Amino acid sequence: MHLDKLPEIIDPRRTDEINYSARESWRMLGIMAEFVEATERLASIRPAVSIFGSARTPPDHAYYMQTEVIARKLSDSGFSVVSGGGPGIMEAANKGAYFGKSPSVGLNIQLPHEQTANLYQDISQTFQHFFARKVMFVKFAAAYVVMPGGFGTLDELFESLTLVQTGKIASIPIILVGSPFWSGLVDWLKATVIEEGMISPEDIGLIRILDRPEDVVDAIFSHYEKRGFMPSAAEREIQLSL
Repeated sequence: MHLDKLPEIIDPRRTDEINYSARESWRMLGIMAEFVEATERLASIRPAVSIFGSARTPPDHAYYMQTEVIARKLSDSGFSVVSGGGPGIMEAANKGAYFGKSPSVGLNIQLPHEQTANLYQDISQTFQHFFARKVMFVKFAAAYVVMPGGFGTLDELFESLTLVQTGKIASIPIILVGSPFWSGLVDWLKATVIEEGMISPEDIGLIRILDRPEDVVDAIFSHYEKRGFMPSAAEREIQLSL
């Protein structure tokens, strides 16, 4: 070996690159383990309903109390309730289900701020990666109930709409609760997004806006009136390529 090659071999920038590559490989294994562990722990929760909403909603807010009632009704009707496991609307969803007849499931995420696990979880699973967590919201849900929320809630809403629209998951109820909060968004989708040809007019039919907790439960049962809540063999196959 020529001595003039030595600086290239011991160049710290190259060493950092090798170390980063090794860490990235181990990260892939960690992601796989996260999926496997979560799937095994959540396999028994069907039928389930995922409830999304703001982490910033205080317990004395009308949205919080409404979420708690919806979750309790769903739980007493036989649905596990899945939330993000944190404060605000997530806590309300877990709390309502916790005191109901069916499991309360919290899919927690490790964040540098804002997310703290709530106390109302029969099953608690913590994720490091948002995308792994979001797959679990989708994988076991027979319906989505979307309460008022911010960027995270909108992200979960539009991702679920995209998955149903593109056939990557089965068509399931996507229910927005609170017409004063959501009507402006839906009006914009109709007046601008559909008019500009960005989505088809029938795509707006994937969304329902409801206000009463009992109507939310009734809408989910109505959707499944002619079929069972468990996914068919074909739908299971679709989920494998989610």
